[in-house]
Formats: sequence, C-alpha cells, structure tokens
Amino acid sequence: MKRLFFVFILGLFSTAAFAQAPAPIVGTDMPLAGFYRADGSVFSTEQIPKGTKSFIMLFDATCEHCQKVVSNFSKRSKELEGANFYLVSQDEYRSINYFMDNFGKPLKTMKNVMVLQDRNHIFIPLFHPKQYPSMYLYGKDKKLELYSADERDVPRFISRVKSK
Repeated sequence: MKRLFFVFILGLFSTAAFAQAPAPIVGTDMPLAGFYRADGSVFSTEQIPKGTKSFIMLFDATCEHCQKVVSNFSKRSKELEGANFYLVSQDEYRSINYFMDNFGKPLKTMKNVMVLQDRNHIFIPLFHPKQYPSMYLYGKDKKLELYSADERDVPRFISRVKSK
C-alpha cells in the first residue's frame, strides 16, 4: 500500500513539473500591467500608445541569451525607430544598469526605449513567457503580432518593426 501511495505521489509531482502555462497567442491584447522606472515612478502598459508598434522584452541581467539579444538590437539601433521598446526585468536596478551599460549602451540614449523593473513579479503570470529572453511585438492596435524566446529571431523582429 505504501508503494502504491508513493508511486501516486511521484506521478502527481511529475505531471505538475511538466505542466506549463500556455504560450502567448498571436492576436491577443496586451496585458494590463504596471512596472517601475528607475526613479520609482510607475509605468503602466495602458500608457503605451496605440498607433505605434511596441516591442516588449523580458530579460534577466545574468542571462547570456538576453545579453546577446540586447547586443544585437544595440548594433542595429538605427533600425529600431519604428517602434517603442520596453525592456523589462525582475532584477534590481544596479544589475539592470550594469546590463544596459555593457550590452545595450546605444539603446539607453534612445527616446523610444524604456527600461523597466518588474518589482512585483507580475510579468510572468500576465504575459506567459516560455524562458529568458522572451520577446513580444505588439501591433499599432496593441495586439500581439509576434512572440519568440529564441535569440536567433532578432532579425525577424527588426524586419517587422521596420515594416509599416
């Protein structure tokens, strides 16, 4: 009887461990969420304007894939003027600043780029990322056009940003 109970419990935990949240679905509305600027003020996704494409990326400052993605966007920063960029992290601002200084320096001075902190850890349950980095491109109507967690998809995002 103990063995049967143990097998049942083990199976239950194994199933729960492999259960994942649904992947982001193209065509869905941008979730309502509030993040923090470096000065401590709140920035809501409600403040993201319609009429312009919006790129949102969840990153971790120590993630090598995130570092590559931001470096690649930095190298092509002149091509990013067609959208607003929001880089979101759950890290502390000293880590975020180090990350941006080392991998995203050209992005820091751009008016259409905003770095935000997810202090309340709401990004994951609202946006359903698969892993770091997770990249989302929302259309002018604030509906999801493209999602990827693959660092090799940076060119796809750039070409979609550049297209009207």
